[in-house]
Amino acid sequence: MAYSPDEIETLAELAPHVERGSLSGLTLQGLDLSGVDLARVALADTLFVGCHFRDRDTEAALVRRGAAVIPPFPDAPFSTHPAGLYSADDLAAGFARAGFEGMYDTVVYRHFVKQGGATPDVRTAIAQRLHDAGIDDALEEAMAEWRHLHPGGPVVGIMGGHAEPRGSRGYRQAAEISHRLTGVGALVVTGGGPGVMEAANLGAYLPDGDALSEAVDELATAPDFRAHEEYTKKALDLRAKFPAVPSGSLSSSANSASGLREFAGGLAIPTWLYGHEPANLFAAKIAKYFSNALREDIILRLARGGIVFAEGKAGTVQEVFQAATKTFYATDGTSGPFVFLGARYWTEDVPAPALLRTLLTGAPGGDQSHLVHVTDDIDEALAAITGA
Repeated sequence: MAYSPDEIETLAELAPHVERGSLSGLTLQGLDLSGVDLARVALADTLFVGCHFRDRDTEAALVRRGAAVIPPFPDAPFSTHPAGLYSADDLAAGFARAGFEGMYDTVVYRHFVKQGGATPDVRTAIAQRLHDAGIDDALEEAMAEWRHLHPGGPVVGIMGGHAEPRGSRGYRQAAEISHRLTGVGALVVTGGGPGVMEAANLGAYLPDGDALSEAVDELATAPDFRAHEEYTKKALDLRAKFPAVPSGSLSSSANSASGLREFAGGLAIPTWLYGHEPANLFAAKIAKYFSNALREDIILRLARGGIVFAEGKAGTVQEVFQAATKTFYATDGTSGPFVFLGARYWTEDVPAPALLRTLLTGAPGGDQSHLVHVTDDIDEALAAITGA
């Protein structure tokens, strides 16, 4: 985990500051401080976010001594300032005991819906914004760790239909291209949902091609995400059969196997706005947001190494042109290629690439239409992304 000297997210990070007698200017996030004595510690401009204290009198005393305290929201079933990204185990917590309805991911989604969905009351809105700010911070740290492990490694987005059934041709293609991209040192990022997104994270999760084929065959016995219980159980059973192992070609003597394992499965960035879809449990790190608008922008901002668009409907087409806007105006730096996988679909059914080429021809920084590729061939798609 990358370390920020101004942010304290673990008790181990906190200890030396307490020993030195000052937390001035620091931010403490999501810590249980009920057993920590801060009576003789300087607190000028210290910010406590989502921390737990022995009692309210302790909080009040900290404020009187110069600190600012943003307390947890006790009625929220989620941390209002998570110190790290989610793992598959975090989202699935409770499934073994209470099934799909009892797992953390579903409990938070039910609360999200009950509180008004995308238009909650002000108290819930503040809790959600604090949560998403914590995820922002944790994602920045995760990306810093990725860049440390693999300097220059491209971040490649894989987008496509959430309803693509497990075992289908489209699902297998997405898993294969992700598997091969991971093998040449790319970090795969998806929207964290089922279908193409799950396939892409699965391909990054399993380093062995034979194991990947076997895994898809097993998952295909529970193909439809709308059968939530069966769909989720099959994913958890497969994770147990194939525990995460180091993947990709991250090669440095300083990179331990445990460090590489941190990214086996790539990155997923889902949202509770689409919480009716079961969680994608094959990503190594999961940045789950309440705000879908924020989440969409972040996926496309990160995926500067290129984007593969498998067949998809309105959501995928939205991402095509949202990404194109970034490329057109160069708002997030140099753009990687746009690779559309499925020639007939993208030329006849949904001819978005033709419009995209026309649009990018007139980009202010010069013609960018050469970035658009349409193919049925995975080798050709990989060559377009990697330049090999």
